[in-house]
Amino acid sequence: MRTLSAKAEEVNRRWFVVDAQGKTLGRIATQIAAVLRGKTKPEYTPHVDTGDFVIVINAEKVKVTGQKLDHTFYHRHLGRPGGMLEFTYRSALEKRPTLAIEHAVKGMLPKNPLGRKMATKLKVYAGAAHPHAAQKPETLAV
Repeated sequence: MRTLSAKAEEVNRRWFVVDAQGKTLGRIATQIAAVLRGKTKPEYTPHVDTGDFVIVINAEKVKVTGQKLDHTFYHRHLGRPGGMLEFTYRSALEKRPTLAIEHAVKGMLPKNPLGRKMATKLKVYAGAAHPHAAQKPETLAV
């Protein structure tokens, strides 16, 4: 028997919507990353992007456990001496509520061009409204 390998042009992509309200950040991030990679499909192939699109709504209402609001730091470097920026999860939620989910999911994807392509299929919105109704997204149970 021959092993069948998925081809990029033959992949059937679906759209899923995830409501993050009251859900734990890490738990939904792992399931979203699996869908983006295509690991939930029988035709999963590691070197081909077989994943689906994921829309995350209510990102500002995601739950974190423990003291992560004040003890988790995000880092960013401006590219010049002394240009290291460090801010807490709490301040990140105030400025850009979608950052935490995007950062958590991207950290679970491959660190190569294929992983960056998979990350473009993630759409995160702070509120309950999203502009992707035309794609008829299905609800993903997380």
